[in-house]
Amino acid sequence: MLFVILATDKDGGSAIRKATRAAHLDYLKGAGDRLKLAGPLRDDKDTPLGSMIVIDAASETAARLFAQNDPYAQAGLFQSVEIKPFLAVTGRWARLED
Repeated sequence: MLFVILATDKDGGSAIRKATRAAHLDYLKGAGDRLKLAGPLRDDKDTPLGSMIVIDAASETAARLFAQNDPYAQAGLFQSVEIKPFLAVTGRWARLED
């Protein structure tokens, strides 16, 4: 099942983001085919203000564990993290049902 992880950075989190970016990217790569897409949420000045990840996980608990183990989360970058089930109806990961 697909889940969207929406994480909002704490104010002034740019130093944490910069210091842990390499570890964060390695962590995402380690998810293999389960990771469908990931990237920073940005403001109108192109400054990162959070992250969005779409992952295929067995359950919401598994998606939450994935989010909690992200080096960004471990370093305390995020003010909040939301995890929502996601149904892709068109595109590459769509699971259309009759």
